[in-house]
Amino acid sequence: MAGRVEGKVAFITGAARGQGRADAVRLAEEGASIIGIDLCQQLELVDYPLATDEDLAETVELVEKAGGRIVAGPADVRDRDSMATVLERGLHELGRLDFVVANAGVMPIWGEQAQTMNAWQLCLDILLTGVLNTVELTYPVIRDQGDGGSIVVISSMAALGPMMRTEESHTLGLLGYSAAKLGLVNLARNYGSFLARHHIRVNTIHPTGVDTPMINNDMSRGHFEIANDEDKLVLVNAMPVTRVEPLDIANTVLWLCSDDSRYITGSMVRVDAGASLR
Repeated sequence: MAGRVEGKVAFITGAARGQGRADAVRLAEEGASIIGIDLCQQLELVDYPLATDEDLAETVELVEKAGGRIVAGPADVRDRDSMATVLERGLHELGRLDFVVANAGVMPIWGEQAQTMNAWQLCLDILLTGVLNTVELTYPVIRDQGDGGSIVVISSMAALGPMMRTEESHTLGLLGYSAAKLGLVNLARNYGSFLARHHIRVNTIHPTGVDTPMINNDMSRGHFEIANDEDKLVLVNAMPVTRVEPLDIANTVLWLCSDDSRYITGSMVRVDAGASLR
């Protein structure tokens, strides 16, 4: 039996590990081919290890093991030309584009650099302008094919509620992260509005904490070891889990790309284990 996205092609940013890798593998399991990019270098402002070339190579292996074809390479979402290089190679080899998963992100929200304006700006550049670059580069390809498609923007529950309960948790990086993630909602709704006539759907996903290297690292653990009890109440889930798994987000991405959600656009999909209830 054919998979739910058989014969389709997805462009995924931040594909080297974590949520992006899970998205790539899950879509491949259901018949899609993948064009994947990641920065694959460390940024001075980020106090946890970022993905590497080796991580991206492992994603390639996992996608191929799942039965999918993949074209992957390093690119920076802040640099549309670098993304275009990989996208064009993918289109040449795979022949089309149906889905976009704007997943790439960073969290310079705690640590030595988090109180600098550079941390604020890095969040806006990668999390907000990076998504703008991703969608601007890809939507004309899907539009011109004339077959419709789906654009999935990974936002956060940080877009929907305060991430600071006391002044002790205040950092410019965390403000930048939260502001950018909320900005994505407006961005997606505008794209969804004018692309609807082309049957291109645009939605945002809002996860609670996800067990990926972006969250599960020494920076985050160090913060919560010294945080006061009030600030530890940020993103407490109603369901008895501390984090969800990357596969939970990937299954939601798959649903938003498949025909099962063919009339869902402009929506904010929460995968939050009930965090919004607390």
